[in-house]
Formats: sequence, C-alpha cells, structure tokens
Amino acid sequence: MRTRSVLLTTAMTLVAVLGTAGCAAAAPSGGSAASYTNLPTSGRPDYQLGGSYTPPSGVTIVERDSTDRPAAGTYSICYVNGFQTQPEAASTWKRSYPSAILRDRAGKPVSDPGWPDEMLLDTRTAAKRALITNVLAKTVARCADRGFDAVEFDNLDSWTRSHGALTRAGNLALAAALVRLGHGAGLAVGQKNTPQLGVAGRKSTGFDFVVAEECFVYDECGAYTKVYGGRVIDIEYTDNSERPWSSVCASSKRPAMTILRDRDLVTPSSDDYVYEHC
Repeated sequence: MRTRSVLLTTAMTLVAVLGTAGCAAAAPSGGSAASYTNLPTSGRPDYQLGGSYTPPSGVTIVERDSTDRPAAGTYSICYVNGFQTQPEAASTWKRSYPSAILRDRAGKPVSDPGWPDEMLLDTRTAAKRALITNVLAKTVARCADRGFDAVEFDNLDSWTRSHGALTRAGNLALAAALVRLGHGAGLAVGQKNTPQLGVAGRKSTGFDFVVAEECFVYDECGAYTKVYGGRVIDIEYTDNSERPWSSVCASSKRPAMTILRDRDLVTPSSDDYVYEHC
C-alpha cells in the first residue's frame, strides 16, 4: 500500500493457512486448464480490507482480505500480501521460512519503513522466489475455494523500499510466478499500484487489471488506464484529498471506477466510515 494503516489487522494469518461481467480467459501455459473471469470494465467497487460488511446499494465489485469470504452477488477480489509478511505471520516466516526474508548485512530482517512490523520478502534468486510462491499457494487456493473471482498481490513495489537490496527485475519475476499461480487456480490477477511498470511490466507479468491507491491525487491514473483501459479501480482517501469529491468525479483524468474511502477502511459501524463513489 502507498500509505499503510490498521486495516491489516484483519489480514491473513499464515499459521492458519499452513495447518459476473468481463471476459473469460484461459490460463497461460504452465498453469492448469482452469479459466478465469477478468475484472469488468465498468461497475461500482468497494474496498473492504478493514472488515467486511454488506456492500452499499449499487456496488458490484468488492475486495476483501484473504481471511474473509467474498461478498455474495459481486465480482470479488481477494487481497494477499505477496511481497512482504503480515504482522501476525512474522514469527511463522522467521521460524519456518527464514531464507525467504530479506536481511541486511548484519543478518537482521529488512522492514518496510512505513510499516515496521512487515518484513520484506527476498526476491533476488529463483530459489527464494519459488519458496515464496509455494508458501502463498495455499492462500491463493483458499481464495479460489471460497469463491473469489480474482486476487491482488500487495506491495509489488517493495524493491523501492529495500535500500537497494531488491530489484525491479526480481520483483517482476516473482509477480509473474504469482500470476501463473492465480491463473492456475482460476483467478484473475491484479497489479497493485506501481505505475512505473507500464506496458512492458504488464507483458512480463501477465497481470489482468490494476487496483490503484490515490492515482488521482498523485496524477498517476493515466499510467494505468493506458495499459489496462477500463480495468482500473482507484481508491482515494479522505485524509489526502484537497479537492471536493464532486470535482474529482467531474475530472476526465480519473478512472471510471473511482471511490473515496476513509484511510483505515473501517466498517459502517464506525463514525469514521466513509464511502463515496463517482
């Protein structure tokens, strides 16, 4: 995520994991014979990572955490942290998969500067990428088994926060493996943020759509729509919006599927809950 928040308190617990519209596409070679349905090019999304709730009227696309269940009657996206560890799972990664964690010269895990209790995963070698993919395979299978239509892997851009240890090439190689994993499970796979990938990045990974955070505020939406057309979801946040929401919606620079949420993505039971759509 561009800016991290308490929403990840509901994210997957690795310990537990280990014990509508759109076009259909075939899984790429190397995957199974499963087919998947891509993100629709129109609709009304909701982003429910802080806790699930009955979607507002008119919502047709819902993203929820991998530990949750899909929203009935919607195109459902499953959130998985693909390039960093979840806070709840840190001890499991350290104990069972220590070589998958990026470490500094002193051997200490490298953490995300904006979210210190998330460790970066080490994407530098094929062996490490294969290990990470194998660990996440059960989570992806659970997304499919529960009836999600798609999966998005967060923190694709972790190389930009690795103090030079990780590379774009290593992260894209892992991304390509995770895309094959998702497609093999019958899921469309979404790119998360990372506008600098462009067309070349999509071709090298096979992503089907994108979930972007604050692309309007940071003037990045065009970088996504040029690559994915209408298959772009943009989440803007209330604490970083200087323009009236009506003017955001009136702008031709935003993707068609743009919503406004509170930063912590709380449920409607909270006074801090915000959900608006264009």
